[in-house]
Parts: sequence; C-alpha cells; structure tokens
Amino acid sequence: MDFALDETQTEIAALAAKVLSDFGGATPGPRPGVAPLKRGVPDDPWRALAASGLLALALPPELEGDGLGVTEVAQVLTEVGRAAAPVPAYAALALGVLPIESLGTPAQRAELLPPVAAGDALLTAALHEPSAPLVAEPAATARPRDGKWLLSGVKTAVPYADGATRILTPVSTAHGSAVYLVDPRADGVTLVPTPTSAGTPEFTVRLDDVAVEETDLLFDRGAVAALHRFALAGALALGDGLLAGALALTVKHVGERTQFGRPLSAFQAVAGQIADVYVAARTVHLAVTSAVWRLASGLDADADLDVAAYWFAAQAPQALATCHHLHGGVGVDETYPLHRYSSAVKDLGRALGGAAHRLGRLGERVAG
Repeated sequence: MDFALDETQTEIAALAAKVLSDFGGATPGPRPGVAPLKRGVPDDPWRALAASGLLALALPPELEGDGLGVTEVAQVLTEVGRAAAPVPAYAALALGVLPIESLGTPAQRAELLPPVAAGDALLTAALHEPSAPLVAEPAATARPRDGKWLLSGVKTAVPYADGATRILTPVSTAHGSAVYLVDPRADGVTLVPTPTSAGTPEFTVRLDDVAVEETDLLFDRGAVAALHRFALAGALALGDGLLAGALALTVKHVGERTQFGRPLSAFQAVAGQIADVYVAARTVHLAVTSAVWRLASGLDADADLDVAAYWFAAQAPQALATCHHLHGGVGVDETYPLHRYSSAVKDLGRALGGAAHRLGRLGERVAG
C-alpha cells in the first residue's frame, strides 16, 4: 500500500528536487543564519528555494503565499533530505512558519512570515531542555512583572538560534504551558554554541529574566502540543528524504562498482543488506506519510507521529551504517556525500529524543 500525492504535491516535490539538483544536491553551500543574507540573484540552495516560491507555500494568500499546509511543506522537507542539502528548512518551516501560521495572530504572521518566505530571515524553536527532549511541561518559566512577562530557564539543541528573528520558546506559567516568541538578541538571552554531527549551527539558550510582551504570546491553550506536532512531522519528513537519498546513493554504488568481474549488487550478501535498507526506508516512508496525512486532515495524529518517530530513530542509524559498509572505503571519504546523510540522521535522531525515548513514549501511550 502506498499513499498517492495529489497533483499539487507532486509538482511541489518535483520543483524542490529540480531546484536542489541545480546546486549539486549535497554539495556544500552558504548557510543562512551564519553569514549575513544578501538580496539579489539566487546564489545558493536556500535563495533558490525562496525564489521558486517553495518557502511561501504555507503563507496565507494575503501575505502572497499559497495557503497550503503541512503536507505540501513536508514535500519540500523530504526533497531537502533526499539531497542532503545544507539549508535551514527544518528550523524555518517546521519550527517557525507552520506553527506561527497556525497559532499566530494576524500581526505576528504579517511581521514574521514574509521575510522567511523571501529567504531574508529565519525562525526556530527551543523544544528541548537538559535531559528532557520535546518537553511537554517545561522547566523554563514565565512570570508577570510590570505589564510584561519575564522568561527564565535553559533550552538545549536550538538550531540556527543565532540567525533567527524569533525563537518559539515553550514555558510554564501559573496557568499552564505557553509558547512565547523570543528575540535571541534581547537582554538576558545567552547563546552557547554546541557541536552537531553535520556541523550545522546549534545552541544552548539561557534565559535570565528575558522580558517579552503579551503580543509575543502564541494565542492557543495547546500551543506547546501543536508546536511539537509540527516539529515531529517536519523532522520525520526530512528524515524520510535522508533515508531515501542514502538508499539511492548506495544502490547506485553497488550497481556500478565491480568485484571479481561482477557488480557488487550481484552478490547475495550485498543484495540482502541493501534489501534491509529498502525495507527500513519504505516503512519509514509509509509511517511518515500516514502521520503527516492525519495531521493535515485535522485528525488525531499523535499516535502515528510517535510510531513513525520511534521507527526512524531505531532503524535509520542502522540503515546508514549498512550504507557505509556497502560503500567500503568510499563511504568514509569526506568528499563523498554519504557522510552528509549519516551525520544529518544522527542529528535528527537526537532531535527526536533517540530510540529509547521514543519507545518510552509509545510505552506510556499503551499503558495509558
């Protein structure tokens, strides 16, 4: 069984693939948020995605967007993963555009979304706290003072925090959890760089009585849960593409590389291992597509997202290890693109909380 894309979604996926292929797929390029962004002719994948309109898919028509949703954005993220493209699509789209478009006020959307669609700005979210991935009840707090709210706490693994216009920041208040839009340049915000496998920018964010206005609140009682759903859906769509891209790269290699006068793919042991990667990739694809479809349809997608997240976190690292093994020495050459896939998979698995955390979430769901 497969899930067919409609015509619009198919065209979006094809356009994203074409844009990224024009820049050599996994070839390194400038990283928005690290160097200053410049207006003008697209000269890197992120600029090209913006120029093609693919960053404006989820914007409402009044902001010159297409009024589309998570399913269409997921096609862009999948193609970014398939190309292992070094662009901040996950942070900007899944952690920023989708939740602000869904939960934000008209003023918040008008201020924050068009610059992202133009490729001139970034958004991100602070989903994790020390030893607490995707925390539902944040230890970070917000308390009122003199007509403002003061935010305090520590957030970990925040992608592109230094280049973001706003960081979507879950906190606990006296009335429950909430999400505030935090300016990373505000007084009381400290950004501490932390390493990643892929080398993409990531930070620990320390908040020390950071003052925010009431207008910086995302107005929805379930904002933290909604933010987590978009984050999971985006991460899984990206991971679906990463696994598919690594599989395609490996299939090509074993089909062209010869040993004892025969292609590697002709050997039974190799065929069996590549079949294992195929099964893992297809299962991830089906689980992710089901979860994204339910989320886009307004159905309860939490169980599907948890299942897909566990399967990816458990199976994708093993699949990439097999891909490296089947490449032999080529697989550890940093000038060959496979390491970009495996590094991104490691970072994405960590962003999901890891296989043990995801299995624990499923256990809680069954026990509950």
